Amino acid sequence: MYSFQQASPAARKPQPEQRSFQRVSVNLGGRLMLPNHDEYDCSVLDMSPGDANFVCVARPRVGERIIAYVDHLGRIEGTVAVLNDNGFAIFLNATDRKREKLAAQLTWIANKHELGLPEDRRHDRLSPRQAPTDLTLDDGRRYPCRIIDLSLSGAAIDIDVRPALGTSVQLGNMKGRVVRHFQEGVAIEFSSVQSREALTAFL
Repeated sequence: MYSFQQASPAARKPQPEQRSFQRVSVNLGGRLMLPNHDEYDCSVLDMSPGDANFVCVARPRVGERIIAYVDHLGRIEGTVAVLNDNGFAIFLNATDRKREKLAAQLTWIANKHELGLPEDRRHDRLSPRQAPTDLTLDDGRRYPCRIIDLSLSGAAIDIDVRPALGTSVQLGNMKGRVVRHFQEGVAIEFSSVQSREALTAFL
């Protein structure tokens, strides 16, 4: 079974670009945004809590900041470190808490097939192409947000405010309630299972 371990200090090279975590193969789809706000479909081939290797037609410059929304992982961001023939690698900008969360998520993905683990969600999560939208509260207050991932039963959104757990909300034309807070935003459970047609506006 796979688990993340930082490389020992003796094994690390002195160069600042040396990775301190071993990457694992993940092959996850997603969408990224460059500093000029151009957006591209992408895939993350392998990743660690410290860096990620992208396949993408985008050709950013070394040192540029990248924001990506990756299936099963949500939002990540980092700085382009290396360009290659098919894409590029980034060093992740993340707090220790975020890296711990990524380590847990990546460990799950790496071990899932080997252990025959079931999906921990009732419905497959999708990364929307039309991610920017609004979250509306019962009292009419509306806040801009960005959908990280979306399923027939709920959504995770990147938003600056944190409505209390249990708060009734509306995402687009889909009603639900806030069921979880996380670093980037909140998770919403829809009041009823949506049809796939209801999600097409975002996909």
